[in-house]
Amino acid sequence: MNETYVECLVKRKSSIMMKLFKYLSIMLAVCFLFLWVMGLRVVIMAIAIVFAALAYLLNLYGEIEYEYLYVDKELVIDRIMNRSRRKRIGTFDIGRMEILAPLKSHALDSYRSRAVKALDYSSRKEQQPEVRYAMFYDGKSQLILEPSPELLKAIRSVAPRKVFSD
Repeated sequence: MNETYVECLVKRKSSIMMKLFKYLSIMLAVCFLFLWVMGLRVVIMAIAIVFAALAYLLNLYGEIEYEYLYVDKELVIDRIMNRSRRKRIGTFDIGRMEILAPLKSHALDSYRSRAVKALDYSSRKEQQPEVRYAMFYDGKSQLILEPSPELLKAIRSVAPRKVFSD
């Protein structure tokens, strides 16, 4: 059997606002907990619990990584939250892919005017040269990916006329 297996891990850039809200909610939870200990009010304890839960959720969704797994003409994308929880985002058949090209490529000019759902599974960092790629899939969605050179080579071997690397 000729199966190709390529794995690629991309860490998403966390926003400054997310970090700010996380630390602010931790500080507010500690302050309200301290006020509860001093005043013994049930409402203040409930507010402290709400801020602690918010801090937990912001910590969970603060560090997100995407794993691209290419196995025999299928691209599987998983989201890894806080290096502990994994969720399958989707499985994409390369045969149904329309084009895969860098975000600022001229090969995408005819696709830019389409009203499709854009899904960003990249690091969200702009770099020179551009390492993020746009993949139009099945006429319904646009995936923004950051594939490794090995992953690009594996996809190009299956669909050479659909993959551009300007």
